[in-house]
Amino acid sequence: MKNILIIARKEIQEGLRNRWVVAVTLLLASLALTLSFLGSAPTGNVGAGRLDIVIVSLSSLTIFLVPLIALLLAHDAIVGEMERGTLLLLLSYPVGRKQVVLGKFLGHTLILSVATFVGYGAAGAALVVAGTAVDPESWIAFASMIGSSILLGTVFIAIGYLVSASVTQRSTAGGMALGIWLFFVIIYDMGLLGALVSTKGEGFSPGLLSALLIGNPTDAYRLLNLGSQTAGSVSAIAGVAANSMLTPGLLVTSLMLWVVIPLLLAMLRFSWREL
Repeated sequence: MKNILIIARKEIQEGLRNRWVVAVTLLLASLALTLSFLGSAPTGNVGAGRLDIVIVSLSSLTIFLVPLIALLLAHDAIVGEMERGTLLLLLSYPVGRKQVVLGKFLGHTLILSVATFVGYGAAGAALVVAGTAVDPESWIAFASMIGSSILLGTVFIAIGYLVSASVTQRSTAGGMALGIWLFFVIIYDMGLLGALVSTKGEGFSPGLLSALLIGNPTDAYRLLNLGSQTAGSVSAIAGVAANSMLTPGLLVTSLMLWVVIPLLLAMLRFSWREL
């Protein structure tokens, strides 16, 4: 465990040195604050609380931005060290390959977690400073959104590690990371929507639709946050959530499996790999 924490600290220090933590935090905070102030306009028309509008806006932003940030952080975590020649030096110390993967994963997860918590928390703090009245249910939904955003980022960090452990060049890892982002964020949902429209929903039982939705971590995140009662009044996905068989517990479990399985595969692949 000590070796894992040492490697995690090394990744955090490198993130601070490369301004990753500051850059990601400022990006998320600026976008969150912008959406927070702009989100006040429609509240009178839809009858939703201002924080509910912020939750929907930030959730939609998270689906596109957080997976990309996570993949950029993780895609060269292993192959990049191999190209620089520092991985052999690291493994010359009494540290196992699985410890290297877990330590790097923990460090990158902490970087993204701090950036997300501080960046998105700024939107909630701005509403408090502005004296906006917010009910407790909305605050719970907001906290859930931040936690699930961190979990979604962790999913794509794990996927990025699997990519990094499987290729031999950073450029290949970068291309695969971009392709994975496009597939899960854009192409998957376009294909699913096209299938639903072309068949008019026939043949898509609630069980099959639920399985297809948790087959994409961004869809599980979307249902978890945009299908809730608080955000449902201003979210178009509320109807899909009502017709699926997915409970919040199942959605969180599916996201956790999306973290564990790619990370285990990454450790297994790295253990077998010749350096």
